Amino acid sequence: MDILLTVLVLLVVIAVGAFLIHRLNAQHGERIAAFHYRRGGTAVPDREPSDGRTGRRRPPGEPM
Repeated sequence: MDILLTVLVLLVVIAVGAFLIHRLNAQHGERIAAFHYRRGGTAVPDREPSDGRTGRRRPPGEPM
């Protein structure tokens, strides 16, 4: 009986750990999706705010 209880506890701990890792990966993915990256690897905040306003756009020929 002790072995069965130990195995069940270990399976529950493994399941909880897998769930926590899954949630952390989802949060990290959402955080990454909120940013656009330049070629140099620096993060640029999202260009279109969620409230519908539009930001200043640069002309195509203007350097960054």
